Amino acid sequence: MECSLDQKKCKPCEGGVPPLKDEEIAELLGKLEGWARMGNAISKTYSFKNYYETMAFVNMTAWVSHNEDHHPDLHVGYNQCRVEYMTHAIGGLSENDFICAAKIDTLLSI
Repeated sequence: MECSLDQKKCKPCEGGVPPLKDEEIAELLGKLEGWARMGNAISKTYSFKNYYETMAFVNMTAWVSHNEDHHPDLHVGYNQCRVEYMTHAIGGLSENDFICAAKIDTLLSI
């Protein structure tokens, strides 16, 4: 039995491996809610009641990023934050991007 994305651990990526293929990306995106492909990245915008909640989310995202050693680009506004994942070392998407996306979604469902 395969474990869910949010239960997996990111693997170090120093480059030298190819990005995921379109079919693999589509399959992994199907396991996430609200995430969309944007070129070589995946992205999702989260909305909040106020700046405090937005910043709490940013801090939770930083915690996930630190623990997985895989870091997104964050675009922060007063009551929203857009999260973009891409594996820069390979210039495209890896499973790590989808693992971190799932972990962030899981944090918000607690």
